[in-house]
Amino acid sequence: MNERLLVVDDDPGLLLAVSETLRDEGYQVETARRGAEALTRIAESLPDLVISDIRMPAMDGYALVRNLRAAPRTRLLPIVFLTAKDETADRIAGFQTGVDAYLTKPFEPEELVAVVRSILERVRRTHADLARMFGERGAEATEFVRDQGLTDAEWRVAEAVARGLANKEIAGELGLSLRTVEGHISRILDKKHLSNRVELALHIRDLQGGE
Repeated sequence: MNERLLVVDDDPGLLLAVSETLRDEGYQVETARRGAEALTRIAESLPDLVISDIRMPAMDGYALVRNLRAAPRTRLLPIVFLTAKDETADRIAGFQTGVDAYLTKPFEPEELVAVVRSILERVRRTHADLARMFGERGAEATEFVRDQGLTDAEWRVAEAVARGLANKEIAGELGLSLRTVEGHISRILDKKHLSNRVELALHIRDLQGGE
């Protein structure tokens, strides 16, 4: 299991408990005590999923999610709220902001692990579906991105994205660092005016006639 999780909470005891629970399940876990710190860590290296409290000083969980949902690079990043705010209105606000799941404190370790596994499995299925979708059209996708003003390194990364590979898989296949792959994808999305990697893959398919 190679998924990286970012846990954001200003309570050091809760941060430790959640982190240990997830590490015991084989996940790589990083932590942040503030929303701004979380944004910095995500800018440095994109995690596979974020678990955040709502009540935090300066930037609360709602503001953190809004920041992530507004940026093309993190628009589809899975986010789970883990919070003491347990009113129905709080849950509705969380889902309207864009979280994928809403859990309350005190948390049940088994429930947290089940939710994280379910979301990450959905992401893996999406990648697998894209890989099947573009497996036979890899060469055509490559030719498309090469015609769009991309560098050789960028089109190789774009072709791998079109095949449904995750960033870590692309890094291993092309012999690049994870940060380099993320940088290439960010530049490709900017050049093509796309919001995320899924849109890039689907855009290639649309230009090929949706085959």
